[in-house]
Amino acid sequence: MKVVDPSGRTWRVSRRWMPWRRKAHVGDWGDVPSGHGLGDDPISAIIGVFLLILLIPVVVLSVVVALEMLVLLLVLPFALLGRMLFGRHWRVEVRDGWEFAWETEAGDWQQSGRSIERIAEGLRRGLVPWQAAGPAAAQSSPHQPGTGGPPPGQPPPPPGVRRG
Repeated sequence: MKVVDPSGRTWRVSRRWMPWRRKAHVGDWGDVPSGHGLGDDPISAIIGVFLLILLIPVVVLSVVVALEMLVLLLVLPFALLGRMLFGRHWRVEVRDGWEFAWETEAGDWQQSGRSIERIAEGLRRGLVPWQAAGPAAAQSSPHQPGTGGPPPGQPPPPPGVRRG
């Protein structure tokens, strides 16, 4: 679910389907030179070799991302089956734009749906995710009210995330 808070920041609140978060991602690479228009003279050959050397990391990273996506697709049916058969709890994940900000365990499918709605509503009102999650997240947090720290076991928010 996509939510915009009072300051105009876009948040995404959703269930995390896989047992882990993706590690590899393709960022903004900008314009990659294509090498079109190179001639057959020695200078063009040197430029072509230089461009090839520059593109090798891009190709390697693309292969790594593609392999991770393949593993995710192979594991997804087993992860869903495990959640259905063994009652594994769903995790609700909050992202600031596309960057991970916070997550919490939310229970079964219906409970996680209610958690998504509750967190989204809190974010619409301007709360930080762990405050928007409600009293369960706030009570489990050792920090003092107003300090804005995440509950125990949660990573700190990414730079630029407003603190309650």
